[in-house]
Amino acid sequence: MAIDLRSDTVTKPSDGMRNAMVKADVGDDVYGEDPTINQLEEAAADLLQMESALFCASGTQSNLLALLCHCKRGEEYIVGQQAHTYQYEGGGAAALGSIHPQPLNFEHDGTLDLDKVLNLIKPDDFHFPQTRLLCLENTRGGRVLPISYLDSARKFVDTNNLNMHLDGARIFNAAVDLNIHASKISHYFDSVSFCLSKGLGAPVGSILCGTTDVIKKARRWRKTLGGGMRQAGLLAAAGLYALENNIERLSEDHANAKLLADGLNEIKQLNIRSDDVNTNIIFLELDNVNQEELRTYLKSKGILIQGRNKIRLVTHLDISKKDIAITLKAFKNFFN
Repeated sequence: MAIDLRSDTVTKPSDGMRNAMVKADVGDDVYGEDPTINQLEEAAADLLQMESALFCASGTQSNLLALLCHCKRGEEYIVGQQAHTYQYEGGGAAALGSIHPQPLNFEHDGTLDLDKVLNLIKPDDFHFPQTRLLCLENTRGGRVLPISYLDSARKFVDTNNLNMHLDGARIFNAAVDLNIHASKISHYFDSVSFCLSKGLGAPVGSILCGTTDVIKKARRWRKTLGGGMRQAGLLAAAGLYALENNIERLSEDHANAKLLADGLNEIKQLNIRSDDVNTNIIFLELDNVNQEELRTYLKSKGILIQGRNKIRLVTHLDISKKDIAITLKAFKNFFN
């Protein structure tokens, strides 16, 4: 089996997860009658201590639903220039919601400078779209947003009459790194999206959590987008298994990422800031290195990586310490 470091979306369901899927009790979810989906939504809402939750096909869908619930046609959300909800989700907010994005660059630590955000909030003037929402991302490039920043951001949006959504695809990685319960992060937000199919190891699915009103709107929008699923409890069972078994073990992925980063830092052609490796993601900037040659060489050794200007390496539940050792040896051999 290849050592696949391209993403934590490449994980395969474990035997325990597959067994849970086989045994899942199912019904018609469009009628609200799939007991396993209902159980998953209740568990997710309880875990993040939010009022309600909705099972979605993907993180792209759950984030789009949040934008559609918080913003009307012609209204605006403020978002990071490189954020998933702006750059990597097909332009759905603009294409399907007629929602105007106002991007700005992230700071190095993954935050959005709130003074810069303030300058982007539009005045009450019919020349401008009305600013309704601030979107944050946690983790951002593997970096964890400090709780102190989330507290400041909450006070900021309250002062400026905005809502705040979290693309929390890896919110549990953030919580494990901070050694806190995920609800200590989620309670700052009006809605939170998180992925079941990344570090948690489920084959498919994401969850949108929020107020009862937000999730009621989201359920309607999900149907509009073709996301009403029938006996999808087979998928929800994998999500339940992930929430019950795969959160605490994320610390193993973080430890493996740190081990990989420390080993790569021994290669003089590479430079990784160890304080940037908070969770399970490492970025390599390769100056004067033919990246295609590197990818081809590593692939010949059974190691898969990806990236353009930067190489991103992601650890996950299918990557072991032995895999890290093999990867480090291959990198060192290439550069030697």
